[in-house]
Amino acid sequence: MIKKKILLVEDDLNLGFLLMDYLESENFEVKLCRDGLAGLNAVEKNHYDICLLDIMMPKLDGYSLAKTMKSKGLETPFIFITAKSMKEDLLQGYSIGAEDYISKPFDEQELLCKINVVLRRHKKDQFENAPSKFNLGGFVFNYERQELIYDKEVMRLTEKENTVLRLLCLNLNKVLKREDAVKYIYGKCDYFLGRSFDVYISRLRKKLSLDPSLEIQNVYKVGFMLNVKDMVASEAS
Repeated sequence: MIKKKILLVEDDLNLGFLLMDYLESENFEVKLCRDGLAGLNAVEKNHYDICLLDIMMPKLDGYSLAKTMKSKGLETPFIFITAKSMKEDLLQGYSIGAEDYISKPFDEQELLCKINVVLRRHKKDQFENAPSKFNLGGFVFNYERQELIYDKEVMRLTEKENTVLRLLCLNLNKVLKREDAVKYIYGKCDYFLGRSFDVYISRLRKKLSLDPSLEIQNVYKVGFMLNVKDMVASEAS
């Protein structure tokens, strides 16, 4: 059995070694880094299935590390391990793209459950055999390449923008329930995750605004609907 690889970035070495020993006992392969720069160097050079990031670290804090990963196109899912639990901190983390938070002190089994939820979420899912390329008005959306093409201009999508747009396409001109979409993307639904989901909807609206025939509509207290006016979106050949 191939072990899943975890990058643990934690400056408290006592906690770091305890977590590494525990996760290795649960059949994970764990790389421990004690500061953000070392963590960035590791994730740039090697593949990891998930990252566990402390927030308050020397050289590069967890938020900055996560932002730098995103800016470099590194879409490895990550969970923040932190003593910070204010609403603003949670929103900031989710807006960056965190899959989840766990606040210190925490139970190791709780962390293990969160890790497994994220890993399941990133496995092949029920849409494995669904279309992956769509004609949307003047756009061509290629899910596998994470790109939108409009008038020969290629726009790269983040992993979550890509997933949200595919969900909208697979429910074209139908309501995509917000709660269902959030659960699909994050594995659970709460206020903070819902706010993070709304950020991706806003980003997609901005990108799709180049074509006036496309509109992502709000459906009050239910969700969103991708409408293609006067035409039908189809799987691209």
